[in-house]
Amino acid sequence: MPLTVDDIRHNIAAIAPNDGAAGWDPVGLQVGDGAITAASMAVCHEVTEAVVSAVETAPVDVLVTYHPLLFDATRTFTAGADAAGRAYRLARIGTSLLVVHTAFDTAPGGTADALADLLGLTQRTGFFPAWQRDTVKVVAFVPGEHVDAVADAMVAAGAGTIGNYTGCSFRSEGIGTFVPGAGARPAAGEPGELNADAEVRLEMIATKAARDRVVEALVAAHPYETPAYDVYAVQANASMIGRIGTLESHSLQSLAGAIGAALDVGVRVAGTVAAVRRVAVLPGSGGGAIPAAARAGADVLVTGDIDHHQARQALDLGLAIIDAGHAPTERPGVRVLYDLVSGIGPETVDLTFIDPDPWEDVAWKS
Repeated sequence: MPLTVDDIRHNIAAIAPNDGAAGWDPVGLQVGDGAITAASMAVCHEVTEAVVSAVETAPVDVLVTYHPLLFDATRTFTAGADAAGRAYRLARIGTSLLVVHTAFDTAPGGTADALADLLGLTQRTGFFPAWQRDTVKVVAFVPGEHVDAVADAMVAAGAGTIGNYTGCSFRSEGIGTFVPGAGARPAAGEPGELNADAEVRLEMIATKAARDRVVEALVAAHPYETPAYDVYAVQANASMIGRIGTLESHSLQSLAGAIGAALDVGVRVAGTVAAVRRVAVLPGSGGGAIPAAARAGADVLVTGDIDHHQARQALDLGLAIIDAGHAPTERPGVRVLYDLVSGIGPETVDLTFIDPDPWEDVAWKS
């Protein structure tokens, strides 16, 4: 059976679940039609002018990108050398665009793990939570004999998914009380009399976007004339966007040199750590993770895009920094992304060699 764009999207989401992405991140299908057949794909680091030109020269049905193309709200899609213009050009030639970004950063085996693998980190764990987009918890109070039916209806409407796990719920038993009014038609009890029934408190997470569908399904499946339920906003189940692990003892300078050689870039170093054993990594832009890396016990944080004040903050916390650049620290993960996506099915073109790094190392000689 030929695959559709949605089939490919679902296969990629199994590798990098969208609910593992940071809430600000526009992962998933960003341009295109999920229902069309996809016989060819390409994978890139970022949708640059060079990438779009390559796709225009040799069109593909789906372009999978690590970096999102459209970060901000866009009012117009017209030709031009900007993000909206590139989106217009992809749509014009019928190429759908799928974004993974922080969903792949947090995923097991994704961007963070790829950088940790490059350094040889062992005994690694996640650190620095990537809080997801708006999330709600839906809590229903259901007679025990009906709880499975209500839960199934809520799951079908989009509740109860955490990462690669579906049907996630918590159930606790208790007693629900109510007095039916004169015009009520209670499933149990008599009007005007206090009724006490054994019920189950059923709790499920859902995205805010799915909230109304989930509540509608809950009410439709519930045996009571007027079901009791609560919906409230929560922050829950954050995935970890960085990794911290153990390394054979290095000096800071020797580790910096090894990272520079492995990534083929110049690196910046801040700090005076005598011996490095605990290393935190966060591909891309990791300045916001400095306090978390220090709390986790890291000797050094390997990341990119560190500014002056962030470097000073790290030194004040006793944390060294190796800044190997935004795009370079992501490259090992982008290579893994290509390998994983190319195994999904359709012929896959490798565009990851088109480097999005705007910076160049320049050696000055006096």
